[in-house]
Amino acid sequence: MDPRLAPAATACSTPAMSADRVLIVDDDELILKALSRILEAAGFEPRCYLSPDDALHAIDSDAPVVIISDYMMPGMDGITFLKAARARFPGAVRILCTAAEDFRVALQAVNAGEVFRIISKPWHQQEFLATVNQAAEAARLRYENERLTAEVQRQNGQLREINLRLEEMVRHRTQALLEGLIAALDYRDAETQWHSRRVSLFARRLAAQLGIREPEVTVIEHGALLHDIGKIGVRDRVLLKPGPLTADEWIEMKRHPELGWALLQRVDYLRPASSIVLQHQEKWDGSGYPAGLAAEEIVVGARIFHVVDTLDAITSDRPYRRSRPFQEAREEILRCRGTQFDPAVVDAFLSVPAEDWERIRLDVETVAVLAADLAEAPPASGDELLGALETALRA
Repeated sequence: MDPRLAPAATACSTPAMSADRVLIVDDDELILKALSRILEAAGFEPRCYLSPDDALHAIDSDAPVVIISDYMMPGMDGITFLKAARARFPGAVRILCTAAEDFRVALQAVNAGEVFRIISKPWHQQEFLATVNQAAEAARLRYENERLTAEVQRQNGQLREINLRLEEMVRHRTQALLEGLIAALDYRDAETQWHSRRVSLFARRLAAQLGIREPEVTVIEHGALLHDIGKIGVRDRVLLKPGPLTADEWIEMKRHPELGWALLQRVDYLRPASSIVLQHQEKWDGSGYPAGLAAEEIVVGARIFHVVDTLDAITSDRPYRRSRPFQEAREEILRCRGTQFDPAVVDAFLSVPAEDWERIRLDVETVAVLAADLAEAPPASGDELLGALETALRA
């Protein structure tokens, strides 16, 4: 027997598809030899088998680019073999070689074996080689497409991981920057030191009481934390003026919500909180600024902020007065229900135990004490603060 007919006699050890290897199955040894010579002369590397079972056992190690099978064979017909070959080695393109002229054979071959072409016996050599070349090229293109697709998916996965890590780094750096700026603002405006942290945590608690879920709760917390960030753009002699503001100075002060909104447009992950910053001075009855919005025209985060801001203002020490008990804050908020404040938000506030608000205040005071030991001198002026933020946002 020709050595090329021995099952897996020269099988390749790699499972990767060989670009020039053609597996041939036919129970006629003379046909195998004839097809083998034609393919070798055309530059292919044939692997010949008299038995479909032997061919199936060798298909993984042979890793052919094209499989050619006779139709009428003892024990297993060509369609059954090609169907099994597709399951074992789907990358190869399959060709059925048969003398049968029954259309049903061709249809069954296409449906069951995913046959690329059907070659009739006797074959025309040029047509045979053209078909094998087309099949090999189709297999190579499909393999390359799958390889490139897998590589793109792998690289996309790596890119997503890198982007996530970068986004997380940006969030951490931006959050650290903003924490520093808020601290500097608190020091700059001594009347409201640590005010931003308290109202941000108060707002988070009240949002949860209203049934608001993540990520909106964190957006509301950020909006409350950064509500006064626009004061970076207010001159010190206006922001820190001990007496009443003039009309022009009041106009400048009332610009701080819009300045804060504009700053947050520069930070992607804080942009959702910018509407709270813009509207944190609006009132339920429309008497606020800058736009005179009323009722549900105001975003819920700003409506929540209005209530907790009043809570903190009443229960915190100020230079011109001492803090007052929680009960007084509760009564004032209830009194302004439906005028200054959203009634639904007030009702949710009243349903939160007083102990919760006190616990939040104590937590912030603990942090304040610890921070006092580590604090560095804050920037001396609003211009320096604004310059620091602009530099960080450009980075």
